[in-house]
Amino acid sequence: MKYSHLGIPTTCQFEEEIDLPHLKVTVSDHTNNEFGIQWQRYWENAPHPDLVKTVPHVAFEVDDLCVALEGKKVIIKPNSPSEGLVVALIEVNGVPIELMQYDKVL
Repeated sequence: MKYSHLGIPTTCQFEEEIDLPHLKVTVSDHTNNEFGIQWQRYWENAPHPDLVKTVPHVAFEVDDLCVALEGKKVIIKPNSPSEGLVVALIEVNGVPIELMQYDKVL
């Protein structure tokens, strides 16, 4: 696993918002700062667990998402927030953890 970003839920607006209508969430670009901090604002009726909407998460890149999810408590099933990326969230000791798999370019 490789660290990707820290996702912080908020109810406030932030700079350079990116709307993801299919997930009912607005995010910031975690690559716009050296620490990988991403702000997230969940839309009304967003179909995500309250844990994800209220508790910050750490995200890690993995080589094989299916393997990384084996035996884990999956709280958000694999989905694609953007082209070339599949993510899922698990719960570890009461904290959401995002696992991310990017398409490999040959």
